[in-house]
Amino acid sequence: QVQLVESGGASVQAGGSLRLSCAASGRTFNNYAMAWFRQAPGKEREIVVGISWGGGRTYYADYADSVKGRFTGFRDNAKNTMYLQMNSLKSEDTAVYYCAADSRRTVATSTRESYDYWGQGTQVTVSS
Repeated sequence: QVQLVESGGASVQAGGSLRLSCAASGRTFNNYAMAWFRQAPGKEREIVVGISWGGGRTYYADYADSVKGRFTGFRDNAKNTMYLQMNSLKSEDTAVYYCAADSRRTVATSTRESYDYWGQGTQVTVSS
């Protein structure tokens, strides 16, 4: 099994930057599909970026339209850590951010039920 722990959430001003980390313990990520989700109060949990495996040991990211060009999801397999670099933050980015892993897929989906490992979430608050 894999345990995921997010960190890096904070309160920042609009236009600022923040980097979130998701550290894995226990089993390694192997070739699991992974993703960052976020959820604001009263709203549905939505995918931010999915991290999928390509050929060999390559991977690629697919971004929600709302964060394209501003956020970058990447992983460091040697450190068993996934990151979300967030730039040009907006008030609408305010949410609890979760990392997730899907042990049964190599290509990330946007469906919450696909993921069998979740972190506890970390709060990001963006003030204007």
